[in-house]
Amino acid sequence: MPYPQTHIPDEIPELPDKPQKNRPGLLTILKHTLLFVLTFLSVTFVGIFWVGQTAEAESYWSMWPEGALFAALLLAFLATHEFGHYFAAVYHKVKVSLPYFIPIPIGIGTMGAVIKIEEQVRDTKKLFDIGISGPIAGFIVSLIILLYGFATLPDPSFIENFAGHEEVKEYVENTGTFPDTPPVSTSEEAATIILGETLLYSFLAGFFDNVPPMYEMYHYPFLFAGWLGLFFTALNLTPVGQLDGGHILYSLIGYKKHQVVARYIFGGITALGGIEAIPFLYVAISEWMPGYGYLSLLFWAVVLLFLLRKGFHREHTWIAPVWALSLIGSVAYLYGVVGGFDQSGSLIWTFWSFFLVYFVRIEHPPVMFEQTLSPTRRKLGWISMVVFILCISPTPIYFLN
Repeated sequence: MPYPQTHIPDEIPELPDKPQKNRPGLLTILKHTLLFVLTFLSVTFVGIFWVGQTAEAESYWSMWPEGALFAALLLAFLATHEFGHYFAAVYHKVKVSLPYFIPIPIGIGTMGAVIKIEEQVRDTKKLFDIGISGPIAGFIVSLIILLYGFATLPDPSFIENFAGHEEVKEYVENTGTFPDTPPVSTSEEAATIILGETLLYSFLAGFFDNVPPMYEMYHYPFLFAGWLGLFFTALNLTPVGQLDGGHILYSLIGYKKHQVVARYIFGGITALGGIEAIPFLYVAISEWMPGYGYLSLLFWAVVLLFLLRKGFHREHTWIAPVWALSLIGSVAYLYGVVGGFDQSGSLIWTFWSFFLVYFVRIEHPPVMFEQTLSPTRRKLGWISMVVFILCISPTPIYFLN
């Protein structure tokens, strides 16, 4: 595949502006506002299940202020992220839509938000600025939310505001602290939800007292919204295809190098997907056919092979080594860190692997003009790659029975 030249004049002549570019009409503004309102209501509705203080609540609807607080925090991150992209595109006179907020009344109440770039971005400076503006803006907002949450933490007795959690409450009453691990319960309760540690979250938590364990953190709206914001920032900074991170890394290293790096990164993502998929399949197969759970390795190996064939355009010199390394990485993590295959996860990375292949693609398409970025842009670009590493989690959400 041909790739663009890298030695291009710093100033690229502008095309004449199209009429009404980036001047949305009233109906367009109303449509996007309605989507925002519906998303706010959806996140509020679902957020009550996460942060609603159920112990003394008279009804589900009496907890709506708590759900609304969570919604306001999460949408503050999403809106800041997307409008960061939007205003960067407007500044560079690139035609762009207003953010589309996507409500879905399950999970956390939203599938996020997106903007649509409605014309080709012709050079890497514009591509970089539009790509990095969203993650930087969203990261700052998420960090502020998270730090405020840490700085205003109540003492561990706060857990008494939530129904259930009897073993944790008893431990807190006796010791004044949370147990380090989820207490073993003999009751038939639902599985314990545990959010994954990230390097940045763990580092910041070390400076504060009364930090709840990751199996109770989602009851704290500022911590949960801040953690989600940082994790979604990391997802967007995945340096493949036309994700924000793909735009950034492409602008930093050019088409040919990015093509290679993106394939290695995707191999790492599939290893994370295997960490989730193999236990999921193991538990399911063991329930259907006791003693045959290890067929999960074979099933995932076949799925991974087809995934890599699609993502790498059947280039077997890439498929074979990445397939082997991805499987080895998944199994080594499950045995060495998790301790087995019977801990089920959320399948976030598994879904992300398929999403990258079928919707985002692995390689970034070439732009018309590749330019050398300024030192400031390059520093920001590499900092964003560090943020990606600091904010991802091998197991974002997992369950203990």
